[in-house]
Amino acid sequence: MAGRGEGAGGSPAPASVRLASPTGRWLVLTTVLGSSMALLDSTVVNVALPRIGRDLGADLAALQWTVNAYLVTLAGLILLGGALGDRYGRRKVFVIGVVWFAAASLLCGLAPNAGVLIAARALQGVGGALLTPGSLALIQASFHPDDRGRAVGLWSGFGGIGAAVGPFLGGWLVDGPGWRWVFLLNVPLAAVCVPVALRHVPESSDGRADHGRFDALGAALGALALALLTYTLIEAREGSLVVAVTGVAGVAAAVAFVVVERRRPDPMMPPDIFRSRQFTAVNLVTLCVYAAFGGFFFLAALQLQVVAGWSALAAGTALLPTTVLMLLFSARSGALADRIGPRIPLTVGPLLCAAAMLLMLRVGADAAYLTDVLPALLVMGTGMVTLVAPLTATVLASVDSSRAGLASGINNAAARAAGLIAVAALPLLAGMGPEAYRSATEFDRAFDKAMVWCAGVLVLGAVVAVATVRRPVPGCARPECRRHGSVTTPPLEGRRI
Repeated sequence: MAGRGEGAGGSPAPASVRLASPTGRWLVLTTVLGSSMALLDSTVVNVALPRIGRDLGADLAALQWTVNAYLVTLAGLILLGGALGDRYGRRKVFVIGVVWFAAASLLCGLAPNAGVLIAARALQGVGGALLTPGSLALIQASFHPDDRGRAVGLWSGFGGIGAAVGPFLGGWLVDGPGWRWVFLLNVPLAAVCVPVALRHVPESSDGRADHGRFDALGAALGALALALLTYTLIEAREGSLVVAVTGVAGVAAAVAFVVVERRRPDPMMPPDIFRSRQFTAVNLVTLCVYAAFGGFFFLAALQLQVVAGWSALAAGTALLPTTVLMLLFSARSGALADRIGPRIPLTVGPLLCAAAMLLMLRVGADAAYLTDVLPALLVMGTGMVTLVAPLTATVLASVDSSRAGLASGINNAAARAAGLIAVAALPLLAGMGPEAYRSATEFDRAFDKAMVWCAGVLVLGAVVAVATVRRPVPGCARPECRRHGSVTTPPLEGRRI
């Protein structure tokens, strides 16, 4: 599909767009706008949680579901979303995803109660699963090979800036117009993105994807297992028969997912990809570190507002150093790992992040930013810089280059699943009651326990890395997204076109 020349209607054919052309600039703008919608929501919602809880009369479980309903559908369907774009047209599926995401965002912004908000967040995750892989796939399928690397760099760089702006913007909206605008902001973004995409972005698809059937059953079982297990962890403090039955059903759904994937001729998550010990090992490290990150960023925004008494704007701005460090130094970290191998970075990085979690024990009532919060976030950012780029590179290097996009998608989904399980489990492990976020004393005590749990999981990740990760073989696939700003998921690499 790497044709040159002009397509129908005078539009550049796939894989022929030049970055300096008007179409190239429109294409970058469109994909950045689309991916930023999903990326912004992944960072700003945490900052808005205390205000959402007060306005809607929601308990802690409802706040957990406000985060996790989105992650359940996104993690469960993101691989399917990429496959739909390959078969039916990447632009088409991307535009559907943007419209779907905006409509669900509107419903979030208008939600009269927590139940409607949670349902709308689940719908948002479906839209995110369509647009997130599609944004990068459009760039990789449309740009001329000579310009593709720079285009991906612009996409990831501007996306990282969006991630950095997210907590600040979210805090400003919560303290100003109100938390509903955290979601309503997506509507005008979509209103710009969709017409530009339809007018200026060339369509592309993968002819190889026309054969075989979609693994819709596998995607449904995966999402169902995540939803049931998440419900069990969030509601486990009730200890009811319903919770126990739900837990058993969740395990059964997970087993059924594995069985279906093993028997299907075209599975969403081919089991044989895990025959690579390196791939399996790095995904275990991913589960550990991104469980800790997901739990940390969920609880830290609450700690700064509930216990330290900061405004939403101050809490959101306080978390910026981690993202800024990632943006500035992730590419250099990847280059260093190329020279020394991934084992040391994937061991040292989690240990630095574990130290940062323990430093967060200093953050309590009357916490000072410069002496209590900033040191922990700088150590956290340094640890994330150290490990994220080598982790992605090792994932890609552990499989055949033709499966690099699939490997990255699995790794990205694993990170999201780890985050949602952490958000569900940490309050339970730390002993947080349903109204814990309304009491500064109770929440502070539970937050300290949660940080110790996060530190322990990160140390486990470091142990797995030092015991199992080895230097990749020469000539393997390398990441195209050199710069990365998301603190809750690793970079998503697309199919090699």
